Amino acid sequence: MAQHGWGGRPPATELEARQRIVDATAACIDRVGIQKTTLSDVAADLGVIRQTVYRYFPKLSDIVAEVAAQGAETFVDQMVEHLQGAASPAEAVVEGILYSVRTIPTEPRLSLLLQINDEGAFGRGATSALAVQYGAEMLHRFPVDWGEAGLGEDDLEGLAELIMRLLTSLLENPSDPARSDDELRDWLRKWIAPALTAAH
Repeated sequence: MAQHGWGGRPPATELEARQRIVDATAACIDRVGIQKTTLSDVAADLGVIRQTVYRYFPKLSDIVAEVAAQGAETFVDQMVEHLQGAASPAEAVVEGILYSVRTIPTEPRLSLLLQINDEGAFGRGATSALAVQYGAEMLHRFPVDWGEAGLGEDDLEGLAELIMRLLTSLLENPSDPARSDDELRDWLRKWIAPALTAAH
C-alpha cells in the first residue's frame, strides 16, 4: 500500500483504508449534509487524492450506503435489546415497527437511508431481494419464537417484505396529524397483529 497521503498516517490494510473512507464520509455528512458532501471533500479530509478513494469505492453513493449499513447494524442491536421481554411474535413486530419509525429519522447514519432516495433502503431498494433477505435475517434476531405464530423459515421473508413496505410508507408519508406512540401502537396492533395470528 502506498505510504504517501492519508495525513501522514497511511492505513496498514485495505480494510482499514475502506473504514477510514467510510468514517471520513460520515464526518463530512455530519458537517455539511448529504447533498453537499462530495468525493473531493472526503479525499481532502483524508489527505489523499480522489483517485485513491476511487480505488476502494467507485461512487460516493457506495460509500454512503456503507455508512448507512454500519449504522443499521448498531440500530438492529439496539432494537433487539429494546424487544427483550416481548410477549409474543406479534407484539415484537408491532414494537419493532414503532421503534423503527421513531428512531430512524433521528439517527444520523440511519437517516441516510431516507436521504439517498432510490439508492437507499427506503427508496425503491427497500423491497429488493437483498433488502428482504436482510430484513429476514433481522427478524431471526428478534427474541421470540416464530413457530409460536406459525411462521417458518420461508415465511420470514414474506413478513420482512411486508414490514419493509409498511416502514417505507410510514417514514416517507407520515399520517397527518401525526399519531402519538400509543395511537400508532394501537393501529399496528389492530391491523398487523391479526395478520400474524392468521398465519397459523
